[in-house]
Amino acid sequence: MSTGGGQKANDATVWRNARLATFAEELPGMGIVEHGALAARDGRIVFAGPESELPRAALSDAEIIDCEGRWITPGLIDCHTHLVHAGNRAGEFEMRLAGASYEEVARAGGGIVSSVRALRAADEHALVSQSLPRLDALIAEGVTTVEIKSGYGLDLANEAKSLRAARRLDDLRNVTVATTFLGAHALPPEAGGDKDAYIERVCAEMLPAIAAEGLADAVDAFCEGIAFSPQQIARVFDKAVELDLPVKLHADQLSNLHGAALAAGYGALSADHLEYTDEAGAATMARSGTVAVMLPGAFYFIRETQRPPIELFRRHGVRMAVATDCNPGTSPLTSPLLAMNMAATCFRMTVEECLAGTTREAARALGLGAETGTLAAGKWADLAIWDIGSPAELVYRIGFNPLHARVWRGQ
Repeated sequence: MSTGGGQKANDATVWRNARLATFAEELPGMGIVEHGALAARDGRIVFAGPESELPRAALSDAEIIDCEGRWITPGLIDCHTHLVHAGNRAGEFEMRLAGASYEEVARAGGGIVSSVRALRAADEHALVSQSLPRLDALIAEGVTTVEIKSGYGLDLANEAKSLRAARRLDDLRNVTVATTFLGAHALPPEAGGDKDAYIERVCAEMLPAIAAEGLADAVDAFCEGIAFSPQQIARVFDKAVELDLPVKLHADQLSNLHGAALAAGYGALSADHLEYTDEAGAATMARSGTVAVMLPGAFYFIRETQRPPIELFRRHGVRMAVATDCNPGTSPLTSPLLAMNMAATCFRMTVEECLAGTTREAARALGLGAETGTLAAGKWADLAIWDIGSPAELVYRIGFNPLHARVWRGQ
């Protein structure tokens, strides 16, 4: 796991006269604390609660910041992005507007493979330069942790190049970057249509080399008719388990291949998209603790009509996260605030579900729940401070950013 660039905190700060939405598990709802305060030392939270209970020791040698009644939430977490890519696919957008389906675009030589061509033609420096503005857009809306997948290289050299670019972004900004190897994203042109042979290369060549270099924090794959079968995904996951890397899965987006249940069977951190997930899949995810990551940007952008089964997830107690799915083809979205609004309006998620989904549950989807995602003693002081009257405004407003300040590890 990367730790971000810039100077780490080495002092103490107290934010007082604040209203906190802690999202702490032990508190009801959003864990709201009126008349609250938060104290941090050496980048970690040491107190979050009523200002009247703030320990005197927290005030010694601390910088005191008056929040003037503003709201503090955990820093936002974008737990599913393809942020490192080259070029764009605006032409495919026009094709879809003219009536072409996702599958038709892919079979016409567009889709993921067109992004593969663009990424292979770009060097690491170009990838970083093109990706930084997208990262900056996320940071500007309060994001303190972001997941970045590979998946547009589809050979060892270019997958590694993508992941190194993601690590480089981490060095250039005060943000925590979690990297995910997505070699099993699509079939590269040179594979000649042989999916099994390509999966063998992913397992025998790419994954061991990526793991040996420490470039990936997790392994992802795309389980779909236009991508790879459950049996092929299982081979990738078996290798990931052998290499001690956690897994996640693009599952049940366009059809029900029971990808959610497959992911849960491997104890996956998350299963993402899930528009066609059935009740058995939801129940299996609940038992395994696999987080359901909602990606309303892709649903909106490719004009899907099948909504993910939110009520099933609620009934079975499946944790739900929300992410941008920032990518060049199906969700060119760099606004977690808009993603929350889309999750509420398109998927009928509640305000609390949307906000928990971009903080506590997003952290859980990355395996980082012990480090970030809630305002609790011992966790990183990753905060977003907002000029709002209530947390609902963060989900309600469209095209408006009320961020007052963003704090990463106390800085």
